[in-house]
Amino acid sequence: MKSNITLIGMPASGKSTIGVLLAKRLGYSFLDVDLMIQEKTGKLLKEIIAQEGMEGFLWVEERINQTIQAVHTVIAPGGSVIYGPKAMKHLKDISQIVYLKLSYEEVVRRLGDLTDRGVAVREGMTLRDLYEERVPLYEAYADLTICEGDRGPGAVVDELRAIMEKAMGKL
Repeated sequence: MKSNITLIGMPASGKSTIGVLLAKRLGYSFLDVDLMIQEKTGKLLKEIIAQEGMEGFLWVEERINQTIQAVHTVIAPGGSVIYGPKAMKHLKDISQIVYLKLSYEEVVRRLGDLTDRGVAVREGMTLRDLYEERVPLYEAYADLTICEGDRGPGAVVDELRAIMEKAMGKL
């Protein structure tokens, strides 16, 4: 079993919230890659997208995700990490990939303003287009898929912790 866990999924799927809670429960560190990108660039995600365009942002995101060195860490990259094959190969090499799956309707309910959140979306794409484009990629990269439904973060973390502890032989 790899010592890290990487959470992937749509924006608002709870990668950061669930990641922090899971890290606490497992005694792991937590790494929010969006914050790491902001630290390394000195810019908000939405500023990078506005200045560099989506392709420029994806290049920055992939480069930074490729450099992650971690042990016993829950890693929460941005939802667009799946567009970077080199980043995903690196994350798969160092971690178990867990897809936090949400229905389209739940994403709409949780998300709010795409631009303000710094979501990487191509011009002219709707949220539905983005969802339909990304879901097959999340599914392809996932070692494990957790269907969140309308459960809160605590219930999702309980399920994930049980699965991870069993896989690590701690039960």
